[in-house]
Amino acid sequence: MSKLPPFQKKKIILLIILMLIMSIFASFQQVLDSDFVGYDDNLYVTDNEDIKAGFSAEGVIRAFTTYQSANWHPLTMLSHMLDCQLYGLNPKGHHLSSLLLHIANSLLLFIVLYKMTGGLWQSAFVAALFGLHPLHVESVAWVSERKDVLCTFFGLLAIGAYHYYVKQKRYIYYLAVFLFLSVGLMAKPMLVTLPFVLLLLDFWPYRRFDFYLKTGSMIILLKRILILATEKTPLFIPVIISSILTIKAQQSIGAVESFVALPMIIRIANAFNSYAIYAVKMVLPYSLSAIYPHTGSYLPLWQAVCVFSIIIGVVYIAIRSSKQYPYLLTGLFWYLGTLVPVIGIIQVGSQGMADRYTYIPMTGLFIIVAWGGGDIIKSRNIKKGIIAIAVTLVFVGMAVKTYSQVLHWKNGITLFEQAVKNTKNNWLAHNNLGSAYFKAGNFEKAVFHYSESLKINPYYASTYYNLGTTFSAWGRTKEAIVFYKEGVRLKPVSSKTHYNLANLMYKNKRYDEAAFHFGEVIRIDPDNADAHNNMAYMLITQNMFEKAAFHCRMAIKINPHHSNAHFNFGRLLEKQGKLDEAIVHFKQTIRIDPGFSGAYYYTGLILVRQEKYKEAAHFFSKALKVKPDFIEAQQNLDKLIND
Repeated sequence: MSKLPPFQKKKIILLIILMLIMSIFASFQQVLDSDFVGYDDNLYVTDNEDIKAGFSAEGVIRAFTTYQSANWHPLTMLSHMLDCQLYGLNPKGHHLSSLLLHIANSLLLFIVLYKMTGGLWQSAFVAALFGLHPLHVESVAWVSERKDVLCTFFGLLAIGAYHYYVKQKRYIYYLAVFLFLSVGLMAKPMLVTLPFVLLLLDFWPYRRFDFYLKTGSMIILLKRILILATEKTPLFIPVIISSILTIKAQQSIGAVESFVALPMIIRIANAFNSYAIYAVKMVLPYSLSAIYPHTGSYLPLWQAVCVFSIIIGVVYIAIRSSKQYPYLLTGLFWYLGTLVPVIGIIQVGSQGMADRYTYIPMTGLFIIVAWGGGDIIKSRNIKKGIIAIAVTLVFVGMAVKTYSQVLHWKNGITLFEQAVKNTKNNWLAHNNLGSAYFKAGNFEKAVFHYSESLKINPYYASTYYNLGTTFSAWGRTKEAIVFYKEGVRLKPVSSKTHYNLANLMYKNKRYDEAAFHFGEVIRIDPDNADAHNNMAYMLITQNMFEKAAFHCRMAIKINPHHSNAHFNFGRLLEKQGKLDEAIVHFKQTIRIDPGFSGAYYYTGLILVRQEKYKEAAHFFSKALKVKPDFIEAQQNLDKLIND
C-alpha cells in the first residue's frame, strides 16, 4: 500500500470513507422510523420541560447547574435541546442526530487509527467493525443514550489531537486534548479513562517505550513510564471533577447500590463474568437485550475461577508477546481499562451489564482482531480473494444482524418483548414492558407484566408505583391506593408515589392522609410546586386559609409560571374578600394560560361585585369562548345582558 502514489491512496481512502458511510447508514436506517421507547426518553426529552422548550437562557443554565437523571452531563442536555429546537418531538430528527454522530465516530476512528499506525486496511477494518457491530445498536437507537455517541466523538477528537502533540510536541495540541476531554466528559463520564488510553497508545503505536525496553533495565523502564504518566497529569483535573460530580449526582437519587445490598465479592464476580460475556458477544452477538438484570447472587465457584483464570491467562500472553505483537497489550488493556467505570464495582442501577457499555471499550478488541488478522495473513500468505470473501461475509453478517436488532428498537413494546424473550427472570424488562403497554392504553397487559415483574422481584418499589398509576388511570382507585402504599413502604423517599397517593386520598375525602402524603412530598422535594399547589387547594376547600396561603406563595415562588397556583391563590384571596389582589392573580393565570376558562369566570364574578358590569361581561364572554359549554358563565352573562 505504501508503494502507491499519494493520489491513489487518497482515492482509496475516499472510497473507504464512502463505503463506511453507505454501509452504516444502510444497516441503521430503520432507526429513523423508530419512536421514543419510554425507557428514560421521558426523563431526557419527552417530559423534560427544559429540553422541550429548545434553547433558552434558563434551560442552558439549568443544564450546567443541575443533575439530570442521576448524571451531570450538560453537553448531552444541550444536544437534546438543539434537537427539540430543530425537530420538536418528532423522533425521526432525534434518531437522525444520533445516527449521524455514530457515522462521524466511525469515520473519526478510521482516520485517527490510520494517522497513528499507517495501517490503512486494519484501520478501515476496525472502523467497519465499530460502525456495523450489533452491540452498538443500543448506543445509536436509544435517544437517551445520545451521551454515548457524543462523548465518543470528543474522545476521538482528543486522541487525534494527542497524535499531533506526540509528533510535533506543540502544546497547542496538548491544550486541544485537554479541551476535547473536558467537553467529552460533559457528555458522559465514560471518558475518565482517556489518560490511561493515551498511555497505552504511547506503548503502541507510538512506541515511546521502545528504547527503554531495549535497555533491559526495569528501573529505567519504570522511570520512563512515570515520566509519560506525569505528562498526563493535567488531564486528571477534568477527570477528577467529572468523577466527583457524577458520584454526587448518582447518590442524590440513591442510584448507587450499597455494599450491604450488593457485597463486593458479588460485584467482582459479575465484573469478570461481564468481561467474558462482552468478548463472546463481540464474536457471536446472541440474545441481545436492552436490559440484562443483575442477579445479585454468587456465580458458581467453578465458573468464577474459570473466567478469572482465562482473563489472567490472556493478560499474561499479551504481556509476554508485547515485544513482537505490541498491539495485543494496547488492545487488551484498552478493553479491560475503559470498561472499569461501568463494570459494576461501583454499581449504579439494576443492570448486570449493558450493550451500550461496549461502545468505547470494544475498540480495543477490534484492534487486536484487525492487526492480529493482518499478521496471520502475512505469515500464512493467504490469497487476497479468500480474505476479501471472508471479510465481506463477516460484514454482511454483522450488517444483517444490526439491521434486525434496530427493528427491535421501533418502540417500547417491541424492545422489551425482545428483552423478556432473550433473558431469564428479567423483572426489569417485564416492568418496562408493562409501562410500554400502559402508554399504549392496554391496561390489562400492563398489569400482567407488572405482576410478572413482582413475581420475580417483589421488592422493586417502582413496579408498585406503576401498578398504582395503571389502576388509577383504569378507574380502580382502591387497588391503586393499595399499590401506592406498598410502593411508599418499600421506598419512603419516592416523592412521586407520595404525590399520587395524596391526590387519590384527597379524591376519596381522606384529608388527613392526603395532607400527610403532600407533606412527605414537600419534605423530600421542597421545590415541588405541584405538591404545594395541591396542598393549598385542599386546604382552601377546608377553609384553612392561612396555611393555604403559605403553600400558594411557595408554589408561586418555586414556579412563577404555575397557572394553577396563581388561580388557587386568586380563589383564596376572593374568599377572604381581597378582591383587587385576587384579580391580579386571576389575570396572571390568564397571561400564563390564555385557555384557563375558570380564571376569566372568577374575574368576571369579582367585577360584578365591584359593579364593573361591562368589564365583567367581557370576561364571561372570554370564558365562553374558551369553554362554550360553561353554563355558569353563560348564566351570568345572560343576567348582565337582561339587566
